[in-house]
Amino acid sequence: MDGPAHRYLRPETLTVNAGYAPAAHHGSIKPPLFATSTFAYRSAQHAKDVHERYFRTTPPEAEAEPEAERGYIYARLDHPNMAMLQARLALLDGAEDAAVFNCGMAAINAITQAFLRPGDTVLHTRPLYGGTDGLLYGHLAAFGITPFGIDDALDEAAIRAAAEQAAALGRLALVMVETPANPTSGIADIALIARVAAEIGRVRGSRPLVVVDNTFLGPFQQNPLAQGADLCMTSLTKYAGGHSDCLAGGVSGAAGPIHTLKQLRTLLGSQLDGHSSWMVLRSLETMHLRTERAGHNARAVAEFLRGHPAVETVNYVGFQQPGSRAHVVFARQCRGAGSTFTFRIHGGENAAFGMLDRLRVIQMAVSLGGTETLICHSATTTHANVPAARRLDVGIDDSSLRISVGVEHQDDLIEDLRQALESA
Repeated sequence: MDGPAHRYLRPETLTVNAGYAPAAHHGSIKPPLFATSTFAYRSAQHAKDVHERYFRTTPPEAEAEPEAERGYIYARLDHPNMAMLQARLALLDGAEDAAVFNCGMAAINAITQAFLRPGDTVLHTRPLYGGTDGLLYGHLAAFGITPFGIDDALDEAAIRAAAEQAAALGRLALVMVETPANPTSGIADIALIARVAAEIGRVRGSRPLVVVDNTFLGPFQQNPLAQGADLCMTSLTKYAGGHSDCLAGGVSGAAGPIHTLKQLRTLLGSQLDGHSSWMVLRSLETMHLRTERAGHNARAVAEFLRGHPAVETVNYVGFQQPGSRAHVVFARQCRGAGSTFTFRIHGGENAAFGMLDRLRVIQMAVSLGGTETLICHSATTTHANVPAARRLDVGIDDSSLRISVGVEHQDDLIEDLRQALESA
């Protein structure tokens, strides 16, 4: 299904049909898997033309050419399964184009390598996923890139103060927003941050790119580009893949920066292979069903935990205080609360470990967004390499447990949590 008409279809329909034309593939109703590393040229002139198109053509010109005429060279550069997935992802995110990578961290790394240079500064919300935190405060810091955290990503004064501090010490080149945050589910005001970034651009002559990690909600529950973000990054391993059986990452946005990322991906060798592209493309077809069921279950689980005496706090996105700034932003920015959140139990690490070891249905593992319910102790797993002081400063303590609710029956999940909390 191609052409401008598909842009008026609803996301649930796009996930089934967009980015693939059966007529171009012998009428196969489903995309075939292209298990190849390289592609044959029709002639020597065709080989020259294909390389010229890939390495020299600007994004608008490339987009205007039919796929059959563009041709393919080598699977590290591009291949049909990756092209199909990118087309579908771009439509879901409301973007001009998308680039997919072999995991979420590869996507984040490509963004930083493409748009940061030594001496630059990065503004970011807090907390960040442990891998992103390690990249900014470890690897990139060694190259003279300085990160600055925003204390409150809902407060305009706090955002401006952090931005001014960052801009004073170097070119503020990137604003990295994670909303909801991993693992605390804290919300950031994307539109407000984008407006501050635009003002910085007018004053200093260089506007930082605003990148939003949309992993916790995904395209069915939040559209960062519609809120003013420049790039939307998603770990496709999670809700898009949805079955905990493949790794992938995606970035959507305007054709220009996405073209830059695709060219860099060729040099880094971080492309998504054909089989994984095919698997994610397949899984997108049921993403809205899984998202809806998991979200329904998560609400019930969060309500149960909020009422249990062994639980101290529940940081579920859907529990925003009516009238609060977070509630206002959530209502404007989100279409759902997702199914991953953090709760804290009384008794610290010992109590948390004991509760985890008593679970029978819910599985203890990192990651999120799969059909199965997963739980982990964030301080010693996903954020183990984040310095303790920084973890504690953003609310990740020894009592914190992150749960990603799956599609099982909610009563079984609640009963499993009940017995684990009460069997001490």
